[in-house]
Amino acid sequence: MDRKILIAILGIFFLAGCSKMAGDRAAWVRMPELPEGAQYLGNSVCLECHEDYATERTNIHLKIAEFEVPSGVKTGCESCHGPGSLHVDGEGDVEKILRFGDDGLEPEEVGGICTNCHQAGAQLNWAGSAHAENDVACTACHKVHTNGRKYLLKEGELDLCSRCHQDVRARTYYASHHPLKEEKMHCSDCHNPHGSDSPAAGMLKTAERVNDLCLRCHTRYQGPFAFEHDPVVEDCLICHDPHGTVANNLLRQQEPFICLQCHEAHFHAARASNNVATVVAPGDSANVIGPTDHGFTKSFMTKCTQCHPKVHGSDLPSQSVPGAGMGLTR
Repeated sequence: MDRKILIAILGIFFLAGCSKMAGDRAAWVRMPELPEGAQYLGNSVCLECHEDYATERTNIHLKIAEFEVPSGVKTGCESCHGPGSLHVDGEGDVEKILRFGDDGLEPEEVGGICTNCHQAGAQLNWAGSAHAENDVACTACHKVHTNGRKYLLKEGELDLCSRCHQDVRARTYYASHHPLKEEKMHCSDCHNPHGSDSPAAGMLKTAERVNDLCLRCHTRYQGPFAFEHDPVVEDCLICHDPHGTVANNLLRQQEPFICLQCHEAHFHAARASNNVATVVAPGDSANVIGPTDHGFTKSFMTKCTQCHPKVHGSDLPSQSVPGAGMGLTR
């Protein structure tokens, strides 16, 4: 195929993809229609009736000056609620103003208003995020007025996220869990609720691999190691559930069963002849004296990490203990 034709075909596909992305974005985030003929009046007119908001000290939106926003972007009450002249002329007619809440704007319209300003940094990927796709409005998590919480959240992070993610909240009560309910960690330490540019699921705050996020805290497992454990290199979540498990160390299953999902049973443990002593009694070649206390099954079918403790990587073969020989502890 001619090179120019190939480039043209690829260009068509690229433009078609961009058009679809733009269409999807419009479905998730769009500006609401403003009341026809309404004019902007300024904060002073709004606060004549809504005087309780005039004394707010926690609403950062009322403190933004005109020189701090791009040209054409309004500040104050009307930056979110739209021009208020018809609302004032109608003696407070709520149909003549943009209003939030259950009987107000649709989730994608709320997103359109908020992302009119909040469209960079952590909010860059809101359009197309899992929350936007599932019609979660900004006001479902944030309360703008009379709210002294950080980031204007309606309540603490764990309680807020648990409204929907109840299964995750339940796992934080398992024996092994990250210290979320102890408030030593927060959901946003690992997740960006406004969306992520990472290919990883769960809106994780990592540019590429899940492991990069885990290694921010668990740096001792980063390596490099001469002998690496393949699932560790690929994805920490193969073996660990970060939200909580019954097994120790956030393992998805107890040892040795989690190891046996990939590794065959160790040849020592698979030798049934080592489970029973077959000492021959005088005059009876088939007589079995009794069980032995030192069978290989007892030694090897407890925890694999008794002999292979360096499961995240080692400079010794088989992640064994230094100086033990053949991977055995002494």
